[in-house]
Amino acid sequence: MRVKVCGITQVEQLSILPELGVAFAGLIFYPKSPRYVLRHMTTSQIKKEGNTNKVGVFVNASIEEVLQMVDECRLHMVQLHGDETPRYCEKLADYISVVKAFRISETDNVSWRIKEYKDVCDMFMFDTEGAGYGGTGKKFNWDTLKDVVIGKPYFLSGGIEPVDVEKLKEFETRPEAKALFAIDINSKFEILPGVKDTGLIKKFTNQL
Repeated sequence: MRVKVCGITQVEQLSILPELGVAFAGLIFYPKSPRYVLRHMTTSQIKKEGNTNKVGVFVNASIEEVLQMVDECRLHMVQLHGDETPRYCEKLADYISVVKAFRISETDNVSWRIKEYKDVCDMFMFDTEGAGYGGTGKKFNWDTLKDVVIGKPYFLSGGIEPVDVEKLKEFETRPEAKALFAIDINSKFEILPGVKDTGLIKKFTNQL
């Protein structure tokens, strides 16, 4: 099971992620986030790191801004966490792999939410609905995906924590997990916002 650690802000932590069993690093390019990466690292520092897959997380940024960061930081894919339209995603997907994030409530019709994005994005991410943009740290109800034909590889996000290993292994056996690409962890593995507990991450990936 692949793991993405989102909200990385430390150069040292970015560089050791592969040693921790982590496949993807999420770098947040949203100035209002407490984990805004450019508050802690320069674009050249990010660009130099070539051992892990770098995912740039954006919220309602212009296409020009996203592509500038893709180039300056040598990002491998972008994750869109705002109100980006299918047309926006399609334009961006001409240049780089696009992950569209959906913040899902208990009553959402997931099939309807993703329908217009299926042909214009490379992957999806499912997270918990909350106020504002970005992650909430709240547990996402995985049962919301039951019987949904997702049709794209997807990241499973939303409050995943160290004690969820067995639940994740059980989820992996379900039909809706057939397209599961990776799980996304963040706040439940932190010492402070943007500062990860690397020992906890290593233990988690080993157990998975």
